Amino acid sequence: SHWADLNDGNQTLTLALVWQLMRRYTLNVLEDLGDGQKANDDIIVNWVNRTLSEAGKSTSIQSFKDKTISSSLAVVDLIDAIQPGCINYDLVKSGNLTEDDKHNNAKYAVSMARRIGARVYALPEDLVEVKPKMVMTVFACLMGRGMKRV
Repeated sequence: SHWADLNDGNQTLTLALVWQLMRRYTLNVLEDLGDGQKANDDIIVNWVNRTLSEAGKSTSIQSFKDKTISSSLAVVDLIDAIQPGCINYDLVKSGNLTEDDKHNNAKYAVSMARRIGARVYALPEDLVEVKPKMVMTVFACLMGRGMKRV
């Protein structure tokens, strides 16, 4: 049974289960604000890019596999677009980034996303390593938060 597996510390299965729950939670959040349609990746990507450009940001994403996401700059800009002025850009590195810079940007992005009320459960390294599924959840949670703006 599943529960026996969980108790045996079958980590892969446990992670798979957690992932399913997280994805369901994220899609429910989006369904709450979508037109009841299953929010697919394109809807999220389009919303992200529209929100960034409307806020005058130069960042954008092609997909959740976009290597530029590793800088976390699009995430940081999106947070600032959702809640203008909340990002301290002195703490954000841009240009030619070292691995350390990327990790620091990602940590800041995740903590600020949570601070503005987006229930992000991805880890900074998910952004740095551009893990598409986890990247999707970050943008989906921000979309959920962004669409609650009045």
